[in-house]
Amino acid sequence: MLLLIRMALLLLLVVGVTLLGIVFCLLTLWSKNRVYYLGRVFAKVARLFGLSVESRVSDLAKTVPQAVYVANHQNNFDLCTLAAVVPEGVVTVGKKSLRWIPFFGALYWASGNFLINREDRKQAIATIDQIVSSMKKTGLSIWMFPEGTRSRGRGWLPFKRGAFHAAVQAGVPIIPIVCSSTHNQVNLNRLHNGKVVVEMLPPIDTTGLHETDVVQLMTTCETLMHETKQRLDKELT
Repeated sequence: MLLLIRMALLLLLVVGVTLLGIVFCLLTLWSKNRVYYLGRVFAKVARLFGLSVESRVSDLAKTVPQAVYVANHQNNFDLCTLAAVVPEGVVTVGKKSLRWIPFFGALYWASGNFLINREDRKQAIATIDQIVSSMKKTGLSIWMFPEGTRSRGRGWLPFKRGAFHAAVQAGVPIIPIVCSSTHNQVNLNRLHNGKVVVEMLPPIDTTGLHETDVVQLMTTCETLMHETKQRLDKELT
């Protein structure tokens, strides 16, 4: 019964948030904070799934005017858990197929996010170049999932280089974001589904780095994020 109630409420929320969100985005095309405000809305949806989300943000991360944010990508619940730490002045980078998702795809496009074709390497690289150019012109930060897709309980997937190339080319720091494990945590027929911790780590400086340093930067970030997730999971056990 609880499952049916939640699914009905979720359907109403999806339709309502999408329609109102698109209107909001069209009325605020000048704003750099469309993703931020929508994130505040999606963060509240965690309660619908019985999740209690604790956000932890490094004081050093709060002072960074522009960055490339990278987060681990587990499942569809990321939309409401990671949203707890979405900063102002950020847009996300997602795969082009997102635009075909009913309702959400239209909202994702309208809120100013970037869509990238990961299947075509040359086109993906060209898009990263365009994103870097846009970052320099607008002062916007970007948010990427370096694993490239949801891990869905398969463990830590290998990182891709795009986000780290963008950070080095734009001359901005990398800010890692780690969410504790949510795989198999949510039972929609259960009222309470436990606690989730989302932690934004201190920025990793890219000053003076070149394209030849990208792999080392990526490896350092991946190791740090992996260790953080293990720490969070152990804390919640």
